[in-house]
Amino acid sequence: MLRQIKPRTARSKRALEKRAPKAVENPKTALFLRGTTCSQVTQDAMADLFALRQPLAKRFQKKNPVHPFEDASSLEFFSEKNDTSIIVFASSNKKRPHNITMARTFSHKILDMLEFNLDAETFKRINDFKTKKVPIGTRPLMVFAGTAFESPVSNQFTMAKSMLLDFFRGETSDKIDVEGLQYCITVTADEPTGESSDDPSTKPVLHLRVYLIRTKRSGQKLPRVELEEHGPRMDFRLGRTREPDEAMLKEALRKAKTTEARTKKNISTDTLGDKLGRIHMGRLDLGQLQTRKMKGLKRDRDVVDVTDTNDTAAAGDEEPKKKKKI
Repeated sequence: MLRQIKPRTARSKRALEKRAPKAVENPKTALFLRGTTCSQVTQDAMADLFALRQPLAKRFQKKNPVHPFEDASSLEFFSEKNDTSIIVFASSNKKRPHNITMARTFSHKILDMLEFNLDAETFKRINDFKTKKVPIGTRPLMVFAGTAFESPVSNQFTMAKSMLLDFFRGETSDKIDVEGLQYCITVTADEPTGESSDDPSTKPVLHLRVYLIRTKRSGQKLPRVELEEHGPRMDFRLGRTREPDEAMLKEALRKAKTTEARTKKNISTDTLGDKLGRIHMGRLDLGQLQTRKMKGLKRDRDVVDVTDTNDTAAAGDEEPKKKKKI
């Protein structure tokens, strides 16, 4: 049986209600951690990702002896203690330098993990670009380019796409103001070479770029849109992967039942409130269409039978007998 905590104060009761499962969940919060050995390049990359994720982000500066793929219990402890759903862990060693690990949790248990090996030579920080910085809490436009992201079978690249979408998603909203779309994030994947090797150096590179969206006058109704690089500039190679458990993934994707009435197909309502229906019919054969019966359209009126003409010719000049009316 699961341990149930009974609140003793009103403050603890509000905290438990905030963490309780809901039909519409709260926005995901990301937790940034660093290992015992972490290069300066990886720390700068973590700081830039933390700046793009605010205000839904928490960052710890102390060193943590954590090895995610060997023992993930420490990450689960941090997730439950700080009520976070996404964990970004930075580490660096001789075998995997400049390594960033992203992990997602469900019910504060590790769902899946993926390693991003950062290229230190092509990395540039946000401060290296002399542009206007985006406001905190602004949601970006996401663009994924490359055939690797379009694979119908789940692989590392589809998992990376799902993780990056969850990381940069921010708060959900029904309405979007066009003026709030101030920057976009593009993730481009190189074409795969077809080599099946576990060495990260042989895998396609992911190019992450952040651009500001500038609208200028074009002399027409629609403005001219230009992109200006904002930073950071990161190139990744995918490393180790931990696939989600099927039972846990099924439970995580389960949706709560809603009381809203289901919309019926082909039925709509116009602006006046009248209900309109659309009917799909097959092709009609107009030759079998039943028309109005009229005496002038009968067949014996306009078509002369050949047998009747032969019988009248053989009878000679005999007049046909008239039928008596009864």
